Amino acid sequence: MSQREEYENSLKQEIRQLIKEKNAIMLAHNYQRDEIQEIADVTGDSLYLSQVSADCNAEIIIFCGVHFMAESACVLAPDKKVILPRLEAGCPMADMITAEKLKKWKAENPGIPIVAYVNTTAEVKAESDICCTSGNAISVVNSIEADEVMMVPDQNLAQHTAKHTNKKVRWWKGFCPTHHILKKRDLNKLKEEHPDAKIILHPECPPDVLEMADHICSTSGMYSYCKESTAKKFIMGTEIGILYRLRKENQDKEFFLPEVMICPNMKVTTLEDVHDAIKNLEPVITVPEEIRVKAWSALDKMLKVPRDN
Repeated sequence: MSQREEYENSLKQEIRQLIKEKNAIMLAHNYQRDEIQEIADVTGDSLYLSQVSADCNAEIIIFCGVHFMAESACVLAPDKKVILPRLEAGCPMADMITAEKLKKWKAENPGIPIVAYVNTTAEVKAESDICCTSGNAISVVNSIEADEVMMVPDQNLAQHTAKHTNKKVRWWKGFCPTHHILKKRDLNKLKEEHPDAKIILHPECPPDVLEMADHICSTSGMYSYCKESTAKKFIMGTEIGILYRLRKENQDKEFFLPEVMICPNMKVTTLEDVHDAIKNLEPVITVPEEIRVKAWSALDKMLKVPRDN
């Protein structure tokens, strides 16, 4: 065992001990570094981690993800202390829509319900009628009584949703840089190398790319699909962090992923950051109460809607 491996193992043990001592829970998004997913109490997508935040008994939540996710935990669990190990871990897509921009769009389109992707700030959620994730966007839109909805900020998720609902869907022109960069040529190259592989894509990918998919779903949906499928090879169209659990749960199967699929914001958090965060109980994420109450309403409505996949 190398010195680095010994150091990391020692750090992991210290982290787990501190979490136990402080009645904390460590949550990690599916796109986090492998070594962080390995020692987390719970790993999952935004929807699942939101549900865990709302239901867990821990006093402290160590949220290994990005800023909007920690905010959602604050909104759903106001009695808990929420720690984001790296304060600068943000989301470019969430930054593409602000509360002020949304207010203006609402004023230009009065009476149309707003569906906010969870990849938004608490302020944007507070200006929305209901939230959604990639795992329940279709069900959320179909649950709304109005004939027309507006979705923010991901244009790709909105266009995918529009194909699976009878409602008219308008969308903000935002996108996830990591998924939006995926091109058909990236998939074609892998398909040429592995012609028998199934192509599994995240709905944040561009519409023309999604046309190549054998299956489109959230990250949680990907785990289930690949586990249950009789196929032995899969081309994955989402962030590279998903490979950790996929390979762990399907050791008899092979997974391939375009090299471009890396989110620098999801990879910024290290074991050292997590250790310092649980030791010092900072940085603490907070949401003003007037914003929290409104955002809670939108998130709570989402949690009552079944998952698509």
